[in-house]
Amino acid sequence: MIQYIFGIRSMRQTIKEIQVNIAYRWYIGYGFDEQIPHFSTFGKNYKRRFEGTDIFDEIFKQILTEVTKCSFLDEENVFVDGTHIKASANNKKSISKFVEVSAKFYEKSLQEKISKDREINKKNFKF
Repeated sequence: MIQYIFGIRSMRQTIKEIQVNIAYRWYIGYGFDEQIPHFSTFGKNYKRRFEGTDIFDEIFKQILTEVTKCSFLDEENVFVDGTHIKASANNKKSISKFVEVSAKFYEKSLQEKISKDREINKKNFKF
């Protein structure tokens, strides 16, 4: 949670932050004098216990369910903009797939709605 909420990019850096931040220590239940486990412990634990399972998807779904129940999430306008996400595609390993016309129509319709929403909301932001 700490890593994702505060945008820390690696487990190694997360552990360094936890070692020096009293609030983080309190949140995860460690006292001042307790040693924080080495960052590799988390990687090994993940590999041995959770790899190949959907536990993290289930946790995420449960969190979204609870957030929705508490009205912290407005479900009306939820979409993800991947404009700035670096792709890791390999052109040599591409696979041609048949896409139904209805899926393409839905995508086009969705893109139009997103564009309209951006235009409307762009006016509300001050740069």
